[in-house]
Amino acid sequence: MRDITYSTVIAEDEDLIRSGLIRKIEQSRQSFAVVGEATHGEEALELVRRVQPQLLITDIRMPVMDGLRLIEEVHKYYPRTAIIIASGYADFEYARQAMKFNVKHYLLKPVKQQDLADVLDDVRAQLSKEPIIEANDIEKTVQRVQQYLREHFHEEISLEQLAKQFNFSSAYLSKIFLKHTGEAPSKYIATLRINEAKHLLKHRKDLPVKTVGEQVGYGDPFYFSRIFKQATGMTPRDYQK
Repeated sequence: MRDITYSTVIAEDEDLIRSGLIRKIEQSRQSFAVVGEATHGEEALELVRRVQPQLLITDIRMPVMDGLRLIEEVHKYYPRTAIIIASGYADFEYARQAMKFNVKHYLLKPVKQQDLADVLDDVRAQLSKEPIIEANDIEKTVQRVQQYLREHFHEEISLEQLAKQFNFSSAYLSKIFLKHTGEAPSKYIATLRINEAKHLLKHRKDLPVKTVGEQVGYGDPFYFSRIFKQATGMTPRDYQK
């Protein structure tokens, strides 16, 4: 079994506390490596977007964007990132609010070495149960999503249903799909439907426009006509002539 190092981002506005936390992580000899540090929530969110760490350790009270907002954004768009709160007594109520975003660990400042080691041990156990998705794995996942859409585009497909099919949050699936294809899943589905509609209109002139729309996933003929004209500059009936 190969050794795994989990990338970590630290968000803390006080320099001494932040550097001390980084030092304690290094001294803990656990499988965590600090790959970025931020002094406020907005900077931390940009770091998370860029490096997509397995772990985020954040304070609650920070300038520009506070820890709660940061946690909410990370949970929404990067649900696989584990989160630890490191804050003070006065912030415990905020920490309790963060629990709804699947935050399971809270460290009290000043952070003690043993407390940090115990929490990191728990997080490592949690992360070890999840598959590590590397860049090539994400690309393969997107290819599987594309294949699924090619086979099911004629059905009613919502982003939520699609995300559930592949065990992702809808926000995360949209993000990786857009990154690897250059378009949103909804746009990809629409393109598949319009291309198939064009084929049917040209090669099955016996089919009513309403039937063509239904066969490519548009039950409402007026909506189908509008979408088709937006994509081609022509109505389905004109295209069929």
